[in-house]
Amino acid sequence: MNFLEFFQLGIIEIFFILFTVFIASIIRGFNGFGFSATCISGFSFILPAIEIVPIILILEVLISIFMFPYIWNKIDWNFVLKLFIGISLGSPIGVFLLKYLNSETTHLSVCLIVIFFSILLMKGYSNQKINNNYIKVCTGIISGTLNGLTTLGGMPVALFLLITSIQPVIIRGSLAALFFLTDIYAFILSLFVGIVDMTTIYRTIPLIIVLPIGVYIGDKFFIKSKEETYRKIVLYFLIFISVIGILRIINNI
Repeated sequence: MNFLEFFQLGIIEIFFILFTVFIASIIRGFNGFGFSATCISGFSFILPAIEIVPIILILEVLISIFMFPYIWNKIDWNFVLKLFIGISLGSPIGVFLLKYLNSETTHLSVCLIVIFFSILLMKGYSNQKINNNYIKVCTGIISGTLNGLTTLGGMPVALFLLITSIQPVIIRGSLAALFFLTDIYAFILSLFVGIVDMTTIYRTIPLIIVLPIGVYIGDKFFIKSKEETYRKIVLYFLIFISVIGILRIINNI
Protein backbone atom coordinates (compact mmCIF):
# COMPACT_ATOMS: atom_id res chain seq x y z
CA MET A 1 0.00 0.00 0.00
CA ASN A 2 1.55 3.34 -1.08
CA PHE A 3 0.84 6.91 0.03
CA LEU A 4 -2.18 7.37 -2.27
CA GLU A 5 -3.66 4.00 -1.42
CA PHE A 6 -3.56 4.95 2.24
CA PHE A 7 -6.15 7.63 1.49
CA GLN A 8 -8.31 5.17 -0.45
CA LEU A 9 -9.43 3.82 2.90
CA GLY A 10 -12.91 4.99 3.75
CA ILE A 11 -13.31 8.35 5.47
CA ILE A 12 -14.43 6.58 8.63
CA GLU A 13 -11.35 4.32 8.62
CA ILE A 14 -8.96 7.27 8.12
CA PHE A 15 -10.68 9.26 10.87
CA PHE A 16 -10.56 6.25 13.20
CA ILE A 17 -6.81 5.78 12.63
CA LEU A 18 -6.14 9.47 13.25
CA PHE A 19 -8.36 9.44 16.33
CA THR A 20 -6.56 6.36 17.68
CA VAL A 21 -3.16 8.04 17.26
CA PHE A 22 -4.51 11.18 18.92
CA ILE A 23 -5.81 9.28 21.96
CA ALA A 24 -2.58 7.26 22.13
CA SER A 25 -0.61 10.53 22.08
CA ILE A 26 -2.60 11.89 25.02
CA ILE A 27 -1.98 8.67 26.95
CA ARG A 28 1.76 8.82 26.18
CA GLY A 29 1.88 12.49 27.17
CA PHE A 30 0.28 11.62 30.50
CA ASN A 31 1.76 8.20 31.33
CA GLY A 32 5.11 8.31 29.59
CA PHE A 33 4.23 5.00 27.89
CA GLY A 34 1.28 3.16 26.35
CA PHE A 35 1.36 4.64 22.85
CA SER A 36 2.07 1.38 21.01
CA ALA A 37 -0.40 -0.68 23.02
CA THR A 38 -3.18 1.82 22.34
CA CYS A 39 -2.40 2.11 18.62
CA ILE A 40 -2.21 -1.65 18.14
CA SER A 41 -5.59 -2.07 19.85
CA GLY A 42 -7.15 0.44 17.44
CA PHE A 43 -5.27 -0.25 14.21
CA SER A 44 -5.92 -4.00 14.43
CA PHE A 45 -9.55 -3.37 13.42
CA ILE A 46 -8.42 -1.95 10.07
CA LEU A 47 -4.88 -3.05 9.17
CA PRO A 48 -3.08 -6.41 9.42
CA ALA A 49 -0.48 -6.71 12.18
CA ILE A 50 2.46 -6.95 9.77
CA GLU A 51 1.60 -3.48 8.41
CA ILE A 52 0.93 -1.92 11.82
CA VAL A 53 4.27 -2.46 13.55
CA PRO A 54 6.53 -0.40 11.21
CA ILE A 55 4.13 2.57 11.29
CA ILE A 56 3.92 2.54 15.08
CA LEU A 57 7.70 2.20 15.35
CA ILE A 58 8.27 5.48 13.47
CA LEU A 59 5.49 7.23 15.40
CA GLU A 60 7.02 6.04 18.70
CA VAL A 61 10.38 7.65 17.86
CA LEU A 62 8.70 10.92 16.83
CA ILE A 63 6.38 11.15 19.84
CA SER A 64 9.35 10.65 22.16
CA ILE A 65 11.04 13.63 20.50
CA PHE A 66 7.89 15.72 20.97
CA MET A 67 7.87 14.77 24.66
CA PHE A 68 11.44 15.82 25.45
CA PRO A 69 10.64 19.54 26.07
CA TYR A 70 8.26 18.43 28.85
CA ILE A 71 10.49 15.82 30.51
CA TRP A 72 14.15 16.63 29.80
CA ASN A 73 15.02 17.75 33.34
CA LYS A 74 12.83 15.07 34.95
CA ILE A 75 14.72 11.95 33.84
CA ASP A 76 16.62 9.51 36.07
CA TRP A 77 19.37 8.69 33.56
CA ASN A 78 20.97 6.11 35.87
CA PHE A 79 17.70 4.19 35.87
CA VAL A 80 17.20 4.64 32.13
CA LEU A 81 20.68 3.49 31.09
CA LYS A 82 20.70 0.44 33.40
CA LEU A 83 17.34 -0.67 32.03
CA PHE A 84 18.39 0.03 28.47
CA ILE A 85 21.43 -2.23 28.88
CA GLY A 86 19.13 -5.00 30.08
CA ILE A 87 16.61 -4.44 27.28
CA SER A 88 19.38 -4.50 24.66
CA LEU A 89 20.47 -7.89 26.00
CA GLY A 90 16.95 -9.25 26.40
CA SER A 91 15.43 -8.28 23.04
CA PRO A 92 17.50 -10.73 20.93
CA ILE A 93 16.72 -13.44 23.50
CA GLY A 94 12.99 -12.81 23.07
CA VAL A 95 13.25 -12.95 19.27
CA PHE A 96 15.24 -16.21 19.53
CA LEU A 97 12.70 -17.76 21.92
CA LEU A 98 9.91 -17.04 19.44
CA LYS A 99 11.04 -20.19 17.62
CA TYR A 100 10.55 -22.38 20.70
CA LEU A 101 7.84 -20.78 22.84
CA ASN A 102 4.18 -20.17 22.12
CA SER A 103 3.87 -16.38 21.86
CA GLU A 104 0.15 -16.45 22.66
CA THR A 105 0.68 -18.44 25.88
CA THR A 106 3.49 -16.11 26.96
CA HIS A 107 1.33 -13.09 26.12
CA LEU A 108 -1.51 -14.47 28.23
CA SER A 109 0.83 -15.19 31.16
CA VAL A 110 2.26 -11.67 31.08
CA CYS A 111 -1.21 -10.11 31.03
CA LEU A 112 -2.33 -12.18 34.04
CA ILE A 113 0.85 -11.31 35.99
CA VAL A 114 0.42 -7.60 35.20
CA ILE A 115 -3.19 -7.67 36.41
CA PHE A 116 -2.12 -9.43 39.63
CA PHE A 117 0.64 -6.93 40.46
CA SER A 118 -1.50 -3.95 39.43
CA ILE A 119 -4.18 -5.00 41.90
CA LEU A 120 -1.46 -5.58 44.52
CA LEU A 121 -0.14 -2.04 43.97
CA MET A 122 -3.66 -0.63 44.26
CA LYS A 123 -3.74 -2.17 47.73
CA GLY A 124 -0.71 -0.07 48.65
CA TYR A 125 2.20 -2.48 48.09
CA SER A 126 5.64 -0.90 47.56
CA ASN A 127 9.25 -1.99 47.98
CA GLN A 128 12.14 0.49 47.95
CA LYS A 129 14.73 -2.30 48.36
CA ILE A 130 14.38 -3.46 44.75
CA ASN A 131 15.58 -0.09 43.45
CA ASN A 132 19.20 -1.16 42.85
CA ASN A 133 21.39 -1.48 39.77
CA TYR A 134 21.34 -5.28 39.63
CA ILE A 135 17.55 -5.44 39.65
CA LYS A 136 17.33 -2.57 37.15
CA VAL A 137 19.41 -4.51 34.63
CA CYS A 138 17.47 -7.73 35.35
CA THR A 139 14.17 -5.88 34.86
CA GLY A 140 15.52 -4.58 31.57
CA ILE A 141 16.46 -8.10 30.43
CA ILE A 142 12.98 -9.37 31.34
CA SER A 143 11.39 -6.40 29.58
CA GLY A 144 13.50 -6.87 26.45
CA THR A 145 12.81 -10.60 26.33
CA LEU A 146 9.07 -10.08 26.72
CA ASN A 147 9.16 -7.33 24.12
CA GLY A 148 10.79 -9.69 21.64
CA LEU A 149 8.22 -12.37 22.44
CA THR A 150 5.00 -10.41 22.92
CA THR A 151 5.65 -6.63 22.39
CA LEU A 152 4.59 -6.14 26.04
CA GLY A 153 8.03 -5.08 27.29
CA GLY A 154 6.84 -1.74 28.67
CA MET A 155 4.57 -3.27 31.29
CA PRO A 156 7.29 -4.77 33.55
CA VAL A 157 9.19 -1.47 33.53
CA ALA A 158 6.10 0.54 34.48
CA LEU A 159 5.28 -1.89 37.29
CA PHE A 160 8.89 -1.79 38.52
CA LEU A 161 8.79 2.00 38.79
CA LEU A 162 5.45 2.00 40.56
CA ILE A 163 6.63 -0.59 43.10
CA THR A 164 9.64 1.58 44.02
CA SER A 165 7.37 4.55 44.81
CA ILE A 166 9.47 6.91 42.68
CA GLN A 167 7.79 10.29 42.12
CA PRO A 168 5.38 10.28 39.14
CA VAL A 169 7.21 13.14 37.43
CA ILE A 170 10.38 11.01 37.37
CA ILE A 171 8.46 7.87 36.38
CA ARG A 172 6.93 9.59 33.36
CA GLY A 173 10.17 11.27 32.27
CA SER A 174 12.28 8.13 32.69
CA LEU A 175 9.79 5.91 30.85
CA ALA A 176 9.61 8.33 27.92
CA ALA A 177 13.41 8.58 27.70
CA LEU A 178 13.85 4.82 28.00
CA PHE A 179 11.37 4.07 25.24
CA PHE A 180 13.00 6.67 23.02
CA LEU A 181 16.30 4.77 23.29
CA THR A 182 14.65 1.38 22.77
CA ASP A 183 12.64 2.69 19.81
CA ILE A 184 15.78 4.08 18.15
CA TYR A 185 17.44 0.70 18.75
CA ALA A 186 14.47 -1.14 17.22
CA PHE A 187 14.27 1.35 14.34
CA ILE A 188 17.91 0.75 13.37
CA LEU A 189 17.38 -3.02 13.52
CA SER A 190 14.22 -2.73 11.41
CA LEU A 191 16.10 -0.79 8.72
CA PHE A 192 18.61 -3.63 8.44
CA VAL A 193 15.91 -6.29 8.05
CA GLY A 194 13.77 -4.17 5.72
CA ILE A 195 10.70 -3.78 7.94
CA VAL A 196 10.73 0.02 7.56
CA ASP A 197 10.88 1.35 3.99
CA MET A 198 9.69 4.40 2.04
CA THR A 199 6.15 3.01 1.85
CA THR A 200 6.02 2.93 5.65
CA ILE A 201 7.26 6.52 5.82
CA TYR A 202 4.63 7.68 3.30
CA ARG A 203 1.88 6.07 5.34
CA THR A 204 3.15 7.64 8.55
CA ILE A 205 3.31 11.26 7.34
CA PRO A 206 -0.43 12.12 7.65
CA LEU A 207 -0.50 10.76 11.20
CA ILE A 208 2.32 12.94 12.55
CA ILE A 209 0.23 16.11 12.87
CA VAL A 210 -1.77 14.84 15.86
CA LEU A 211 1.28 13.74 17.90
CA PRO A 212 2.36 17.11 19.40
CA ILE A 213 -1.27 18.07 20.06
CA GLY A 214 -1.93 14.85 21.96
CA VAL A 215 1.31 15.11 23.95
CA TYR A 216 0.49 18.70 24.90
CA ILE A 217 -2.97 17.72 26.17
CA GLY A 218 -1.56 14.70 28.00
CA ASP A 219 1.04 16.90 29.69
CA LYS A 220 -1.66 19.34 30.85
CA PHE A 221 -3.62 16.46 32.38
CA PHE A 222 -0.44 15.25 34.10
CA ILE A 223 0.32 18.67 35.59
CA LYS A 224 -3.17 18.92 37.04
CA SER A 225 -3.20 15.38 38.46
CA LYS A 226 -2.17 14.44 42.00
CA GLU A 227 0.47 11.76 42.64
CA GLU A 228 -2.08 9.20 43.79
CA THR A 229 -4.30 9.96 40.80
CA TYR A 230 -1.41 9.37 38.41
CA ARG A 231 -0.60 5.99 39.97
CA LYS A 232 -4.22 4.85 39.85
CA ILE A 233 -4.66 5.90 36.22
CA VAL A 234 -1.47 4.09 35.18
CA LEU A 235 -2.53 0.93 37.04
CA TYR A 236 -6.04 1.01 35.56
CA PHE A 237 -4.46 1.49 32.12
CA LEU A 238 -2.18 -1.53 32.64
CA ILE A 239 -5.17 -3.64 33.69
CA PHE A 240 -7.23 -2.41 30.73
CA ILE A 241 -4.50 -3.20 28.18
CA SER A 242 -3.97 -6.62 29.79
CA VAL A 243 -7.67 -7.43 29.63
CA ILE A 244 -7.79 -6.36 25.96
CA GLY A 245 -4.81 -8.63 25.29
CA ILE A 246 -6.48 -11.58 27.02
CA LEU A 247 -9.72 -11.06 25.09
CA ARG A 248 -7.81 -10.89 21.80
CA ILE A 249 -6.07 -14.19 22.59
CA ILE A 250 -9.33 -15.87 23.57
CA ASN A 251 -10.95 -14.61 20.36
CA ASN A 252 -8.15 -16.17 18.31
CA ILE A 253 -8.45 -19.59 19.98
